[in-house]
Amino acid sequence: MDDDLNDPGLRARAVRAARGLAPFDVLIRGAMLADVATGELRAADIGLVGPLVASIHAQGARGDAARIVEAGGLVAAPGLIDMHLHIESSMVTPRRYAETVVPQGTTTICWDPHEVGNVMGLDGVRWAAAAARDLPLRILLLAPSCVPSAPGLERAGAAFGGGEMATMLSWPEVAGVAEVMDMRGVLEGSARMAAIVGAGLASGKLVCGHGRGLGEAELGAFAAAGIGSDHEITSGEDLLAKLRAGFTIELRGSHDYVLPGVVAALATLPGLPPTLTLCTDDVFPDDLAAAGGMNDVLRRLVGYGMAPLDALRAATLQAALRLKRDDLGLVAPGRRADLVLFEDLAGFRAALVFAGGREVAAGGRLTAELRPDPVALPGGSVKVPMLSVADFRIAANGARVRLRTVDKPRFTEWGEVEARVEGGAVVLPDGAVMMAVVHRHGRAAPSPVLGVLRGWGEWRGAIASTIAHDSHNLVVLGRDPADMAAAANAVIEAQGGVAVAQGGTVRALLPLPVCGLLSDAPTAEVAAGFAALRRAAEGIADWVAPLASIKSVFGASLACNPGPHVTDIGIADGTTGQVFASAVIAA
Repeated sequence: MDDDLNDPGLRARAVRAARGLAPFDVLIRGAMLADVATGELRAADIGLVGPLVASIHAQGARGDAARIVEAGGLVAAPGLIDMHLHIESSMVTPRRYAETVVPQGTTTICWDPHEVGNVMGLDGVRWAAAAARDLPLRILLLAPSCVPSAPGLERAGAAFGGGEMATMLSWPEVAGVAEVMDMRGVLEGSARMAAIVGAGLASGKLVCGHGRGLGEAELGAFAAAGIGSDHEITSGEDLLAKLRAGFTIELRGSHDYVLPGVVAALATLPGLPPTLTLCTDDVFPDDLAAAGGMNDVLRRLVGYGMAPLDALRAATLQAALRLKRDDLGLVAPGRRADLVLFEDLAGFRAALVFAGGREVAAGGRLTAELRPDPVALPGGSVKVPMLSVADFRIAANGARVRLRTVDKPRFTEWGEVEARVEGGAVVLPDGAVMMAVVHRHGRAAPSPVLGVLRGWGEWRGAIASTIAHDSHNLVVLGRDPADMAAAANAVIEAQGGVAVAQGGTVRALLPLPVCGLLSDAPTAEVAAGFAALRRAAEGIADWVAPLASIKSVFGASLACNPGPHVTDIGIADGTTGQVFASAVIAA
Protein backbone atom coordinates (compact mmCIF):
# COMPACT_ATOMS: atom_id res chain seq x y z
CA MET A 1 0.00 0.00 0.00
CA ASP A 2 3.07 2.34 0.08
CA ASP A 3 2.95 4.64 -2.91
CA ASP A 4 6.13 6.37 -3.96
CA LEU A 5 5.97 9.65 -2.05
CA ASN A 6 8.91 11.01 -3.99
CA ASP A 7 7.24 10.86 -7.38
CA PRO A 8 8.09 14.30 -8.87
CA GLY A 9 4.58 14.81 -10.19
CA LEU A 10 3.02 14.09 -6.81
CA ARG A 11 5.41 16.42 -4.99
CA ALA A 12 4.82 19.18 -7.53
CA ARG A 13 1.06 18.83 -7.14
CA ALA A 14 1.38 18.93 -3.33
CA VAL A 15 3.51 22.09 -3.52
CA ARG A 16 0.93 23.83 -5.72
CA ALA A 17 -1.90 22.82 -3.38
CA ALA A 18 0.03 24.00 -0.32
CA ARG A 19 0.55 27.42 -2.00
CA GLY A 20 -3.13 27.72 -2.86
CA LEU A 21 -2.55 27.32 -6.59
CA ALA A 22 -4.46 24.03 -6.82
CA PRO A 23 -7.18 22.37 -4.71
CA PHE A 24 -6.55 19.61 -2.20
CA ASP A 25 -7.86 16.13 -2.81
CA VAL A 26 -9.13 16.04 0.79
CA LEU A 27 -9.51 18.90 3.26
CA ILE A 28 -10.00 17.96 6.92
CA ARG A 29 -11.61 21.02 8.47
CA GLY A 30 -12.10 22.05 12.09
CA ALA A 31 -9.99 19.44 13.89
CA MET A 32 -7.67 19.84 16.85
CA LEU A 33 -4.24 18.60 15.77
CA ALA A 34 -2.29 16.40 18.19
CA ASP A 35 1.20 17.58 17.29
CA VAL A 36 3.43 14.85 18.65
CA ALA A 37 6.57 16.77 17.64
CA THR A 38 5.86 19.82 19.81
CA GLY A 39 3.48 18.32 22.35
CA GLU A 40 0.79 20.85 21.41
CA LEU A 41 -2.90 20.28 20.89
CA ARG A 42 -3.80 23.07 18.47
CA ALA A 43 -6.54 24.06 16.05
CA ALA A 44 -5.66 23.36 12.40
CA ASP A 45 -7.04 22.29 9.05
CA ILE A 46 -5.23 19.57 7.10
CA GLY A 47 -4.95 19.35 3.31
CA LEU A 48 -4.13 16.05 1.61
CA VAL A 49 -2.89 15.43 -1.92
CA GLY A 50 -2.83 11.78 -2.90
CA PRO A 51 -0.94 9.88 -0.19
CA LEU A 52 0.73 13.06 1.14
CA VAL A 53 -0.08 15.62 3.76
CA ALA A 54 0.35 18.81 1.72
CA SER A 55 -0.61 21.48 4.23
CA ILE A 56 -1.32 22.23 7.88
CA HIS A 57 -2.91 25.67 8.04
CA ALA A 58 -5.20 27.94 10.03
CA GLN A 59 -8.77 26.80 10.40
CA GLY A 60 -11.09 28.23 7.76
CA ALA A 61 -8.25 29.58 5.59
CA ARG A 62 -9.03 27.23 2.72
CA GLY A 63 -12.16 25.67 1.26
CA ASP A 64 -10.98 24.32 -2.08
CA ALA A 65 -10.89 20.52 -2.17
CA ALA A 66 -12.44 17.62 -4.04
CA ARG A 67 -13.69 16.35 -0.68
CA ILE A 68 -14.18 18.25 2.56
CA VAL A 69 -14.32 16.37 5.87
CA GLU A 70 -15.95 18.34 8.67
CA ALA A 71 -13.97 17.33 11.77
CA GLY A 72 -15.24 19.77 14.36
CA GLY A 73 -14.80 18.34 17.86
CA LEU A 74 -12.39 15.62 16.66
CA VAL A 75 -8.66 15.24 17.31
CA ALA A 76 -6.37 14.55 14.35
CA ALA A 77 -3.44 12.28 15.19
CA PRO A 78 -0.93 10.17 13.29
CA GLY A 79 -1.93 6.59 12.53
CA LEU A 80 -0.90 4.31 15.39
CA ILE A 81 2.18 2.10 15.00
CA ASP A 82 2.25 -1.23 16.83
CA MET A 83 5.93 -2.05 17.26
CA HIS A 84 5.68 -5.73 18.16
CA LEU A 85 2.90 -8.26 17.87
CA HIS A 86 1.92 -11.71 16.80
CA ILE A 87 -1.20 -11.72 14.65
CA GLU A 88 -1.47 -15.39 15.55
CA SER A 89 -2.39 -14.49 19.13
CA SER A 90 -5.61 -12.98 17.78
CA MET A 91 -6.27 -16.31 16.00
CA VAL A 92 -7.27 -14.71 12.69
CA THR A 93 -5.57 -14.31 9.32
CA PRO A 94 -3.81 -11.02 8.40
CA ARG A 95 -6.72 -9.75 6.31
CA ARG A 96 -9.16 -10.33 9.17
CA TYR A 97 -6.74 -8.65 11.56
CA ALA A 98 -6.54 -5.61 9.28
CA GLU A 99 -10.33 -5.53 9.07
CA THR A 100 -10.40 -5.25 12.87
CA VAL A 101 -7.55 -2.90 13.86
CA VAL A 102 -7.63 -0.33 11.05
CA PRO A 103 -11.04 1.02 12.22
CA GLN A 104 -9.45 1.36 15.68
CA GLY A 105 -6.78 3.73 14.33
CA THR A 106 -3.82 1.41 13.76
CA THR A 107 -2.24 1.91 10.34
CA THR A 108 1.17 0.20 10.72
CA ILE A 109 2.22 -2.93 12.56
CA CYS A 110 5.44 -4.90 13.00
CA TRP A 111 4.44 -8.55 12.79
CA ASP A 112 6.73 -11.26 14.08
CA PRO A 113 5.22 -14.37 12.42
CA HIS A 114 7.30 -16.74 14.51
CA GLU A 115 4.25 -18.81 15.38
CA VAL A 116 3.60 -19.77 11.74
CA GLY A 117 7.37 -19.98 11.25
CA ASN A 118 7.64 -22.52 14.06
CA VAL A 119 4.90 -24.59 12.44
CA MET A 120 5.67 -24.25 8.71
CA GLY A 121 9.27 -23.01 8.55
CA LEU A 122 10.29 -20.68 5.71
CA ASP A 123 7.16 -21.63 3.80
CA GLY A 124 5.14 -20.26 6.72
CA VAL A 125 7.01 -16.94 6.66
CA ARG A 126 6.59 -16.76 2.87
CA TRP A 127 2.85 -17.29 3.37
CA ALA A 128 2.84 -14.53 6.00
CA ALA A 129 4.56 -12.13 3.59
CA ALA A 130 2.10 -12.90 0.80
CA ALA A 131 -0.94 -12.72 3.10
CA ALA A 132 0.21 -9.31 4.40
CA ARG A 133 0.31 -7.58 1.01
CA ASP A 134 -2.23 -5.19 -0.47
CA LEU A 135 -4.18 -4.57 2.72
CA PRO A 136 -5.36 -1.23 4.17
CA LEU A 137 -2.94 -1.98 7.03
CA ARG A 138 0.81 -1.57 6.52
CA ILE A 139 2.38 -4.80 7.77
CA LEU A 140 6.14 -4.79 8.28
CA LEU A 141 7.44 -8.30 8.82
CA LEU A 142 10.17 -9.19 11.26
CA ALA A 143 12.16 -12.33 10.51
CA PRO A 144 11.59 -14.96 13.24
CA SER A 145 14.77 -15.63 15.21
CA CYS A 146 13.27 -18.24 17.52
CA VAL A 147 12.47 -21.26 15.41
CA PRO A 148 12.67 -22.96 17.83
CA SER A 149 13.02 -20.48 20.71
CA ALA A 150 14.99 -22.94 22.86
CA PRO A 151 17.07 -25.32 20.69
CA GLY A 152 17.86 -28.57 22.44
CA LEU A 153 14.97 -28.09 24.85
CA GLU A 154 12.10 -28.33 22.34
CA ARG A 155 11.39 -29.20 18.68
CA ALA A 156 9.36 -27.06 16.32
CA GLY A 157 8.28 -27.66 12.72
CA ALA A 158 11.56 -26.22 11.47
CA ALA A 159 14.91 -24.88 12.65
CA PHE A 160 16.27 -21.49 11.54
CA GLY A 161 19.91 -20.53 11.61
CA GLY A 162 22.01 -17.79 10.06
CA GLY A 163 21.28 -18.93 6.50
CA GLU A 164 17.53 -18.79 6.91
CA MET A 165 17.82 -15.43 8.66
CA ALA A 166 19.91 -13.97 5.83
CA THR A 167 17.34 -15.24 3.31
CA MET A 168 14.43 -13.57 5.12
CA LEU A 169 16.34 -10.32 5.66
CA SER A 170 16.91 -10.09 1.90
CA TRP A 171 13.15 -9.72 1.36
CA PRO A 172 12.07 -6.07 1.05
CA GLU A 173 9.01 -6.50 3.30
CA VAL A 174 11.21 -7.67 6.21
CA ALA A 175 12.21 -4.81 8.53
CA GLY A 176 14.60 -6.73 10.76
CA VAL A 177 15.22 -9.62 13.14
CA ALA A 178 12.25 -10.42 15.36
CA GLU A 179 12.56 -10.80 19.12
CA VAL A 180 15.67 -12.77 19.98
CA MET A 181 14.36 -15.17 22.63
CA ASP A 182 17.29 -17.55 23.01
CA MET A 183 18.88 -15.37 25.68
CA ARG A 184 21.09 -18.20 26.91
CA GLY A 185 22.40 -18.76 23.37
CA VAL A 186 23.24 -15.08 22.94
CA LEU A 187 24.95 -14.76 26.31
CA GLU A 188 26.92 -17.97 25.92
CA GLY A 189 27.94 -17.14 22.36
CA SER A 190 26.31 -20.09 20.59
CA ALA A 191 27.28 -20.31 16.93
CA ARG A 192 23.61 -20.38 15.87
CA MET A 193 22.65 -17.19 17.71
CA ALA A 194 25.85 -15.44 16.68
CA ALA A 195 24.98 -16.17 13.04
CA ILE A 196 21.36 -14.99 13.45
CA VAL A 197 22.26 -11.73 15.22
CA GLY A 198 25.20 -11.23 12.88
CA ALA A 199 22.95 -11.52 9.84
CA GLY A 200 20.68 -8.87 11.32
CA LEU A 201 23.56 -6.48 12.06
CA ALA A 202 25.01 -7.00 8.58
CA SER A 203 21.65 -6.19 6.99
CA GLY A 204 21.46 -2.79 8.68
CA LYS A 205 17.90 -3.61 9.74
CA LEU A 206 16.42 -3.85 13.24
CA VAL A 207 17.56 -6.48 15.74
CA CYS A 208 14.84 -6.86 18.37
CA GLY A 209 15.04 -8.61 21.72
CA HIS A 210 13.21 -10.56 24.42
CA GLY A 211 15.14 -9.91 27.65
CA ARG A 212 13.17 -11.64 30.40
CA GLY A 213 14.80 -11.98 33.83
CA LEU A 214 18.28 -10.67 32.97
CA GLY A 215 20.49 -9.28 35.71
CA GLU A 216 22.50 -6.09 35.30
CA ALA A 217 25.59 -7.71 33.79
CA GLU A 218 23.52 -9.99 31.57
CA LEU A 219 21.40 -7.07 30.40
CA GLY A 220 24.50 -5.18 29.36
CA ALA A 221 25.88 -8.26 27.62
CA PHE A 222 22.58 -8.73 25.74
CA ALA A 223 22.81 -5.16 24.47
CA ALA A 224 26.49 -5.51 23.64
CA ALA A 225 25.64 -8.47 21.42
CA GLY A 226 23.70 -6.09 19.17
CA ILE A 227 20.16 -6.46 20.50
CA GLY A 228 18.42 -3.09 20.19
CA SER A 229 15.00 -3.40 21.83
CA ASP A 230 12.97 -5.23 24.43
CA HIS A 231 9.30 -5.66 25.35
CA GLU A 232 9.64 -8.06 28.31
CA ILE A 233 9.00 -5.42 30.97
CA THR A 234 8.15 -6.84 34.39
CA SER A 235 8.08 -3.69 36.57
CA GLY A 236 8.82 0.01 36.65
CA GLU A 237 12.33 -0.73 37.92
CA ASP A 238 12.88 -3.18 35.05
CA LEU A 239 11.76 -0.53 32.57
CA LEU A 240 14.21 2.03 33.92
CA ALA A 241 17.07 -0.48 33.92
CA LYS A 242 16.45 -1.30 30.26
CA LEU A 243 16.08 2.35 29.25
CA ARG A 244 19.36 3.07 31.01
CA ALA A 245 20.98 0.15 29.17
CA GLY A 246 20.06 1.86 25.88
CA PHE A 247 17.28 -0.40 24.71
CA THR A 248 14.33 0.91 22.74
CA ILE A 249 11.37 -0.21 24.81
CA GLU A 250 8.32 -1.69 23.10
CA LEU A 251 6.03 -1.27 26.10
CA ARG A 252 3.33 -3.89 25.72
CA GLY A 253 -0.27 -3.67 26.73
CA SER A 254 -0.81 -7.39 27.14
CA HIS A 255 0.52 -7.38 30.74
CA ASP A 256 -1.80 -4.74 32.17
CA TYR A 257 -0.76 -5.38 35.78
CA VAL A 258 2.69 -3.97 34.96
CA LEU A 259 1.48 -0.68 33.45
CA PRO A 260 0.64 1.33 36.62
CA GLY A 261 4.17 0.80 37.96
CA VAL A 262 5.64 1.66 34.56
CA VAL A 263 3.69 4.92 34.33
CA ALA A 264 4.80 5.81 37.88
CA ALA A 265 8.44 5.07 36.99
CA LEU A 266 8.26 7.22 33.85
CA ALA A 267 6.90 10.09 35.95
CA THR A 268 10.18 10.14 37.92
CA LEU A 269 12.15 11.04 34.77
CA PRO A 270 12.73 14.61 33.55
CA GLY A 271 10.90 13.89 30.28
CA LEU A 272 9.49 11.15 28.09
CA PRO A 273 12.38 8.96 26.89
CA PRO A 274 12.61 9.10 23.07
CA THR A 275 13.36 5.39 23.10
CA LEU A 276 9.91 4.49 24.46
CA THR A 277 7.50 2.94 21.96
CA LEU A 278 4.34 0.88 22.42
CA CYS A 279 3.07 -2.49 21.29
CA THR A 280 0.28 -4.96 21.91
CA ASP A 281 2.35 -8.19 21.62
CA ASP A 282 -0.50 -10.67 22.25
CA VAL A 283 -4.22 -9.84 22.15
CA PHE A 284 -6.88 -12.55 22.17
CA PRO A 285 -9.69 -12.21 19.62
CA ASP A 286 -12.43 -11.39 22.12
CA ASP A 287 -10.32 -8.67 23.72
CA LEU A 288 -9.33 -7.31 20.30
CA ALA A 289 -12.95 -7.10 19.17
CA ALA A 290 -14.35 -5.70 22.43
CA ALA A 291 -11.59 -3.46 23.85
CA GLY A 292 -9.23 -2.95 20.92
CA GLY A 293 -5.54 -3.19 20.20
CA MET A 294 -3.25 -0.16 20.25
CA ASN A 295 -6.14 2.19 21.00
CA ASP A 296 -6.82 0.18 24.15
CA VAL A 297 -3.15 0.38 25.19
CA LEU A 298 -3.34 4.18 24.86
CA ARG A 299 -6.63 4.31 26.77
CA ARG A 300 -5.21 2.35 29.69
CA LEU A 301 -1.91 4.24 29.85
CA VAL A 302 -3.75 7.56 29.97
CA GLY A 303 -6.09 6.10 32.57
CA TYR A 304 -3.05 5.21 34.69
CA GLY A 305 -1.80 8.78 34.54
CA MET A 306 0.33 9.16 31.41
CA ALA A 307 -0.16 12.43 29.53
CA PRO A 308 -2.19 11.77 26.34
CA LEU A 309 0.31 13.51 24.03
CA ASP A 310 3.17 11.49 25.59
CA ALA A 311 1.30 8.24 25.00
CA LEU A 312 0.53 9.27 21.42
CA ARG A 313 4.14 10.29 20.77
CA ALA A 314 5.34 6.86 21.91
CA ALA A 315 2.78 5.18 19.64
CA THR A 316 3.62 7.26 16.56
CA LEU A 317 6.66 9.51 16.12
CA GLN A 318 9.01 7.59 18.39
CA ALA A 319 7.98 4.33 16.74
CA ALA A 320 8.65 5.82 13.30
CA LEU A 321 12.09 6.98 14.44
CA ARG A 322 12.94 3.46 15.62
CA LEU A 323 11.76 2.09 12.26
CA LYS A 324 13.80 4.76 10.38
CA ARG A 325 10.61 5.70 8.56
CA ASP A 326 10.70 9.45 7.96
CA ASP A 327 7.34 9.26 6.18
CA LEU A 328 5.42 8.00 9.23
CA GLY A 329 4.55 9.08 12.75
CA LEU A 330 3.67 12.76 12.29
CA VAL A 331 0.82 14.74 10.74
CA ALA A 332 2.91 17.35 8.92
CA PRO A 333 3.50 18.54 5.34
CA GLY A 334 5.50 16.07 3.29
CA ARG A 335 4.62 13.10 5.52
CA ARG A 336 2.48 10.19 4.50
CA ALA A 337 -1.20 10.84 5.11
CA ASP A 338 -1.74 8.06 7.65
CA LEU A 339 -3.95 9.78 10.19
CA VAL A 340 -6.81 9.18 12.58
CA LEU A 341 -9.61 11.43 13.74
CA PHE A 342 -10.25 10.45 17.37
CA GLU A 343 -13.34 11.52 19.30
CA ASP A 344 -11.05 12.46 22.20
CA LEU A 345 -7.72 11.59 23.82
CA ALA A 346 -9.23 9.62 26.69
CA GLY A 347 -11.30 6.90 25.04
CA PHE A 348 -9.31 6.97 21.75
CA ARG A 349 -12.38 5.99 19.72
CA ALA A 350 -11.59 6.50 16.03
CA ALA A 351 -14.25 8.32 14.00
CA LEU A 352 -12.35 8.27 10.70
CA VAL A 353 -9.11 6.66 9.54
CA PHE A 354 -6.98 7.55 6.51
CA ALA A 355 -4.11 5.43 5.18
CA GLY A 356 -1.98 6.86 2.41
CA GLY A 357 -4.48 9.71 1.98
CA ARG A 358 -7.38 7.36 1.38
CA GLU A 359 -10.28 6.87 3.76
CA VAL A 360 -10.11 3.26 4.96
CA ALA A 361 -12.43 3.22 7.98
CA ALA A 362 -15.29 5.23 9.46
CA GLY A 363 -17.46 4.83 12.55
CA GLY A 364 -15.61 1.74 13.70
CA ARG A 365 -16.01 -0.16 10.42
CA LEU A 366 -13.66 -0.79 7.50
CA THR A 367 -14.69 1.15 4.39
CA ALA A 368 -11.79 0.06 2.18
CA GLU A 369 -12.31 -3.08 0.15
CA LEU A 370 -10.89 -6.18 1.82
CA ARG A 371 -9.36 -8.41 -0.82
CA PRO A 372 -9.51 -12.22 -0.53
CA ASP A 373 -6.38 -14.07 0.49
CA PRO A 374 -4.00 -14.17 -2.48
CA VAL A 375 -2.50 -17.49 -1.41
CA ALA A 376 -3.87 -20.79 -0.16
CA LEU A 377 -4.28 -21.09 3.59
CA PRO A 378 -1.75 -23.57 5.04
CA GLY A 379 -3.45 -26.46 6.81
CA GLY A 380 -2.78 -30.11 7.63
CA SER A 381 -0.23 -29.20 10.31
CA VAL A 382 -1.37 -31.53 13.12
CA LYS A 383 0.49 -34.75 12.38
CA VAL A 384 -0.68 -36.69 15.43
CA PRO A 385 -2.81 -39.88 15.53
CA MET A 386 -5.79 -40.13 17.84
CA LEU A 387 -4.65 -40.63 21.43
CA SER A 388 -5.88 -43.01 24.11
CA VAL A 389 -6.53 -42.66 27.83
CA ALA A 390 -3.39 -44.73 28.46
CA ASP A 391 -1.29 -42.01 26.77
CA PHE A 392 -2.08 -39.73 29.71
CA ARG A 393 -0.91 -41.98 32.56
CA ILE A 394 2.54 -41.62 34.16
CA ALA A 395 3.93 -45.12 34.45
CA ALA A 396 5.67 -46.05 37.70
CA ASN A 397 6.66 -49.08 39.77
CA GLY A 398 6.27 -49.68 43.48
CA ALA A 399 3.71 -48.25 45.89
CA ARG A 400 4.98 -44.66 46.11
CA VAL A 401 7.22 -42.41 44.02
CA ARG A 402 8.94 -39.05 44.22
CA LEU A 403 8.02 -36.70 41.38
CA ARG A 404 9.87 -33.64 40.10
CA THR A 405 7.30 -30.89 39.59
CA VAL A 406 7.06 -27.59 37.74
CA ASP A 407 5.76 -25.16 40.36
CA LYS A 408 4.02 -21.81 39.76
CA PRO A 409 2.67 -20.66 36.40
CA ARG A 410 4.79 -18.36 34.23
CA PHE A 411 7.63 -17.74 36.73
CA THR A 412 8.32 -21.44 37.21
CA GLU A 413 10.40 -23.20 39.85
CA TRP A 414 11.46 -26.79 40.45
CA GLY A 415 9.68 -28.73 43.17
CA GLU A 416 9.21 -32.29 44.45
CA VAL A 417 6.21 -34.19 45.74
CA GLU A 418 5.45 -37.74 46.84
CA ALA A 419 2.63 -39.65 45.09
CA ARG A 420 0.88 -43.01 45.31
CA VAL A 421 1.09 -45.60 42.54
CA GLU A 422 -1.95 -47.71 41.61
CA GLY A 423 -2.08 -50.18 38.76
CA GLY A 424 1.35 -49.17 37.51
CA ALA A 425 0.39 -45.48 37.17
CA VAL A 426 0.95 -42.39 39.32
CA VAL A 427 -2.05 -41.01 41.20
CA LEU A 428 -1.74 -37.23 41.04
CA PRO A 429 -1.53 -35.60 44.48
CA ASP A 430 -4.16 -33.05 45.44
CA GLY A 431 -3.52 -29.66 43.89
CA ALA A 432 -1.39 -31.10 41.06
CA VAL A 433 -2.19 -31.03 37.33
CA MET A 434 -0.74 -33.22 34.59
CA MET A 435 0.72 -31.56 31.50
CA ALA A 436 1.27 -33.51 28.29
CA VAL A 437 3.20 -32.19 25.29
CA VAL A 438 2.97 -34.08 21.99
CA HIS A 439 5.21 -33.26 19.03
CA ARG A 440 2.82 -32.42 16.18
CA HIS A 441 5.05 -31.39 13.28
CA GLY A 442 6.10 -34.78 11.93
CA ARG A 443 9.79 -34.34 12.75
CA ALA A 444 9.74 -36.74 15.73
CA ALA A 445 7.50 -39.44 17.16
CA PRO A 446 4.19 -38.03 18.52
CA SER A 447 4.65 -39.62 21.93
CA PRO A 448 3.32 -37.58 24.87
CA VAL A 449 5.84 -36.22 27.37
CA LEU A 450 4.12 -36.05 30.76
CA GLY A 451 4.96 -33.60 33.51
CA VAL A 452 3.36 -32.54 36.80
CA LEU A 453 2.45 -28.92 37.58
CA ARG A 454 1.58 -27.33 40.92
CA GLY A 455 0.13 -23.92 41.71
CA TRP A 456 -2.57 -23.98 39.03
CA GLY A 457 -5.52 -24.37 41.40
CA GLU A 458 -8.05 -27.20 41.43
CA TRP A 459 -9.05 -28.71 38.07
CA ARG A 460 -12.24 -30.57 37.11
CA GLY A 461 -11.53 -31.14 33.45
CA ALA A 462 -8.90 -30.70 30.74
CA ILE A 463 -7.74 -28.19 28.10
CA ALA A 464 -5.95 -29.13 24.87
CA SER A 465 -4.35 -26.65 22.48
CA THR A 466 -2.13 -26.45 19.43
CA ILE A 467 -1.38 -22.87 20.48
CA ALA A 468 1.64 -23.54 22.71
CA HIS A 469 4.40 -20.95 22.61
CA ASP A 470 6.69 -21.12 20.87
CA SER A 471 7.01 -24.46 19.13
CA HIS A 472 3.23 -24.94 19.10
CA ASN A 473 3.15 -28.63 19.78
CA LEU A 474 -0.05 -30.17 21.09
CA VAL A 475 -0.35 -29.33 24.81
CA VAL A 476 -2.91 -30.90 27.17
CA LEU A 477 -3.49 -29.96 30.83
CA GLY A 478 -5.81 -31.78 33.25
CA ARG A 479 -6.12 -34.36 35.99
CA ASP A 480 -8.36 -37.04 34.47
CA PRO A 481 -6.76 -39.01 31.58
CA ALA A 482 -10.21 -39.50 30.00
CA ASP A 483 -10.80 -35.74 29.90
CA MET A 484 -7.30 -35.16 28.53
CA ALA A 485 -7.80 -37.70 25.74
CA ALA A 486 -11.19 -36.26 24.82
CA ALA A 487 -9.86 -32.70 24.57
CA ALA A 488 -6.74 -33.77 22.66
CA ASN A 489 -8.64 -35.83 20.12
CA ALA A 490 -11.12 -33.01 19.45
CA VAL A 491 -8.20 -30.74 18.56
CA ILE A 492 -6.51 -33.42 16.44
CA GLU A 493 -9.72 -34.05 14.50
CA ALA A 494 -10.18 -30.29 13.92
CA GLN A 495 -6.58 -30.04 12.63
CA GLY A 496 -5.79 -27.49 15.28
CA GLY A 497 -7.43 -25.27 17.85
CA VAL A 498 -8.36 -25.31 21.52
CA ALA A 499 -10.80 -27.63 23.33
CA VAL A 500 -12.17 -27.99 26.85
CA ALA A 501 -13.41 -31.36 28.12
CA GLN A 502 -15.10 -32.45 31.32
CA GLY A 503 -16.54 -35.83 32.30
CA GLY A 504 -14.97 -37.35 29.20
CA THR A 505 -17.05 -35.00 26.98
CA VAL A 506 -15.94 -32.00 24.92
CA ARG A 507 -17.61 -28.86 26.34
CA ALA A 508 -16.15 -26.28 23.93
CA LEU A 509 -14.02 -26.34 20.77
CA LEU A 510 -12.50 -23.50 18.74
CA PRO A 511 -11.20 -24.91 15.44
CA LEU A 512 -8.06 -23.16 14.14
CA PRO A 513 -7.17 -25.07 10.98
CA VAL A 514 -4.68 -22.54 9.50
CA CYS A 515 -1.31 -23.77 10.83
CA GLY A 516 -3.26 -25.03 13.86
CA LEU A 517 -3.23 -21.38 15.02
CA LEU A 518 -5.63 -19.28 12.94
CA SER A 519 -9.08 -19.06 11.40
CA ASP A 520 -10.13 -17.06 8.35
CA ALA A 521 -13.57 -16.44 9.83
CA PRO A 522 -14.42 -12.81 10.72
CA THR A 523 -12.83 -11.67 13.98
CA ALA A 524 -16.23 -11.25 15.64
CA GLU A 525 -17.02 -14.91 14.96
CA VAL A 526 -13.67 -16.13 16.24
CA ALA A 527 -14.04 -13.82 19.24
CA ALA A 528 -17.41 -15.35 20.12
CA GLY A 529 -15.94 -18.84 19.86
CA PHE A 530 -12.99 -17.96 22.05
CA ALA A 531 -15.23 -16.25 24.62
CA ALA A 532 -17.29 -19.46 24.84
CA LEU A 533 -14.07 -21.41 25.27
CA ARG A 534 -12.96 -19.11 28.10
CA ARG A 535 -16.28 -19.63 29.88
CA ALA A 536 -15.93 -23.38 29.58
CA ALA A 537 -12.35 -23.20 30.88
CA GLU A 538 -13.46 -21.18 33.89
CA GLY A 539 -15.86 -23.99 34.70
CA ILE A 540 -13.15 -26.63 34.92
CA ALA A 541 -10.29 -24.74 36.59
CA ASP A 542 -9.90 -22.26 39.43
CA TRP A 543 -7.82 -19.55 37.81
CA VAL A 544 -5.75 -17.18 39.92
CA ALA A 545 -5.31 -14.03 37.82
CA PRO A 546 -3.10 -12.76 36.37
CA LEU A 547 -0.68 -15.69 36.42
CA ALA A 548 -2.90 -18.79 36.20
CA SER A 549 -5.21 -18.32 33.23
CA ILE A 550 -5.95 -19.73 29.82
CA LYS A 551 -3.17 -17.48 28.50
CA SER A 552 -0.81 -19.25 30.88
CA VAL A 553 -1.82 -22.57 29.31
CA PHE A 554 -0.62 -21.28 25.94
CA GLY A 555 2.72 -20.27 27.48
CA ALA A 556 3.22 -23.22 29.80
CA SER A 557 5.73 -24.82 27.41
CA LEU A 558 7.79 -21.65 26.82
CA ALA A 559 11.19 -23.23 27.37
CA CYS A 560 13.28 -20.18 26.50
CA ASN A 561 12.19 -18.50 29.74
CA PRO A 562 14.08 -19.22 32.97
CA GLY A 563 13.02 -22.22 35.03
CA PRO A 564 11.51 -25.62 34.23
CA HIS A 565 8.96 -26.26 31.47
CA VAL A 566 7.44 -29.39 29.95
CA THR A 567 8.28 -29.69 26.23
CA ASP A 568 8.05 -32.34 23.52
CA ILE A 569 11.59 -33.47 24.47
CA GLY A 570 11.19 -33.70 28.25
CA ILE A 571 11.03 -31.57 31.37
CA ALA A 572 13.53 -28.88 30.46
CA ASP A 573 15.25 -26.15 32.44
CA GLY A 574 15.51 -22.89 30.50
CA THR A 575 18.22 -21.65 32.89
CA THR A 576 20.62 -24.60 32.95
CA GLY A 577 19.68 -26.47 29.76
CA GLN A 578 19.03 -29.72 31.65
CA VAL A 579 16.35 -32.04 30.27
CA PHE A 580 14.71 -34.86 32.26
CA ALA A 581 12.89 -37.60 30.38
CA SER A 582 10.37 -38.31 33.14
CA ALA A 583 8.63 -36.66 36.07
CA VAL A 584 9.47 -39.74 38.16
CA ILE A 585 12.61 -39.28 40.25
CA ALA A 586 12.62 -42.60 42.08
CA ALA A 587 10.39 -45.15 43.74
